Amino acid sequence: MDIALYEAGVSHLEGKANVLKLSSNENPLGAPEPAREAFGRAARDLHRYPNTDHAALRRAIGEVWGLDPRRIICGVGSDEIITFLCQAYAGPGDEVIHTEHGFSMYRISALAVGATPVEVPERERTTDVDAILAACTERTKLVFIANPNNPTGTMIGGSELRRLAEGLPEQAILVLDGAYAEYVEGYDAGAALIAERDNVVMTRTFSKIYGLGGLRIGWGYGPQPIIDVLNRIRGPFNLSTAALLAAEAAVRDRAWVARCRAENARWRDWLARVLAEMGVPSDVSTANFILARFADPAEANACDEHLRGEGIIVRRVAGYKLPHCLRITVGDEASCRRVAHAIGQFKGLR
Repeated sequence: MDIALYEAGVSHLEGKANVLKLSSNENPLGAPEPAREAFGRAARDLHRYPNTDHAALRRAIGEVWGLDPRRIICGVGSDEIITFLCQAYAGPGDEVIHTEHGFSMYRISALAVGATPVEVPERERTTDVDAILAACTERTKLVFIANPNNPTGTMIGGSELRRLAEGLPEQAILVLDGAYAEYVEGYDAGAALIAERDNVVMTRTFSKIYGLGGLRIGWGYGPQPIIDVLNRIRGPFNLSTAALLAAEAAVRDRAWVARCRAENARWRDWLARVLAEMGVPSDVSTANFILARFADPAEANACDEHLRGEGIIVRRVAGYKLPHCLRITVGDEASCRRVAHAIGQFKGLR
């Protein structure tokens, strides 16, 4: 009961038509057509249990990302991989490190196994490697960082990731949450680091750039001994046939991913620039959202209320210790122009 319930973003507005939802970092272009077709084909076999070893999906992920399929584990979103890691490697008396503005499931999953979550400050809303290393003790078992981070959109480079991995205590595992990795051109999400070391794991998801959030599919990659441990606590039928087929088709559609990445970068940069000109700055984002900063919590809340009045939903992030900010998902062109116009109206009224 010490665990606060996870607070999801608002998803509808009473009495409003043509609601624009920019609160959950969903891909405005949706899922690729091959994934939707694969999902439809799965309807023929609804009476059959799904495959238990996820071999076809692991093979596809391995081919696309140049990874060993034997070292891949699939789960119900990357959340489930995070849960497995805490179940397997942390418990009462152990510590799990996460950053100040990190994904709330790190803390929740640590508390669920009786471990102690340790929050480490960030530097200007960016992961601070020195602060993490200073917080490590002989009790540290897991260190979670999202790179790019949610809800800040910031990230650190490969040299800093390597310095962090090398500096951890011997018993600790570094977990790199790469939910937004596909939005960064040329970023391997830590794969090269995992190839060099035995204390690094990455988690990934199909919920963001692949547009499959409604199916809940994620995966993890790491050293063989760690993946072997995680598979021992994974439920045998944790992913449905429809999810497995859709994810395999989605990951193979590299052209779709490239298109989504390019469109996101184009309108993310446009939205950030336009809002900055209105006096609403944001850090350079490497994900599919921007973290808009207002003068104070009162102004952020007032802007949010104005947006809701215009039928636009964004995400308040006071729960992430950013009460003066609103996280805004990058939509398509029409969505970006609509939210920018509404914020402009608000600033004009002020």
